[in-house]
Amino acid sequence: MDQLNLFEEPKDHSKPVQIKNGEYIYIPDFYSGNKADAYLNALMDRIEWKQESMNMYGKTIPFPRLTSWYGESDKPYSFSGITLNPHPWSKELLEIKKDIEPLSNVEFNSVLLNRYRDGNDSISWHTDAEKELGQNPVIASVNFGAERTFQLRHKETKERIDIVLKHGSLLIMLGELQHFWQHQVPKTK
Repeated sequence: MDQLNLFEEPKDHSKPVQIKNGEYIYIPDFYSGNKADAYLNALMDRIEWKQESMNMYGKTIPFPRLTSWYGESDKPYSFSGITLNPHPWSKELLEIKKDIEPLSNVEFNSVLLNRYRDGNDSISWHTDAEKELGQNPVIASVNFGAERTFQLRHKETKERIDIVLKHGSLLIMLGELQHFWQHQVPKTK
């Protein structure tokens, strides 16, 4: 059993964690269990999930996850050789957007949803540095469902940071992080 330290200040999770060439905010309990459960159920039931695929070495390879793009009607998103046209915002996505914008100091215009059906679903090392995301994109990620490890890896030093994304947690990547760090959600047992 952990012992409570009466002299330690409670950690302010809303303050950015400074790392070499970037920063992030991680709030493990951004949404309560009941609220997180309600969002998980709504997103599972109401989102238009799709199995996208990409061409690699002359073969069509399905993404190892389901995805969906939501947002403003004039904000298509291109990556891995595909272009996604957005579905209109859902009520739940607008609520989540409204909750995270004050912490991120950004007004989000779209969201890529990833659904990892089990530990075999993943996303490999990449950056979110597409031109349409801007110079230093702010990327916010809310996790609903099973815990998964999110990994950051510095492109030059290969330093790695593992963050366990809990049900109802919020992760915001800030500053020049997308230029110097890759991230992934690896397969897990």
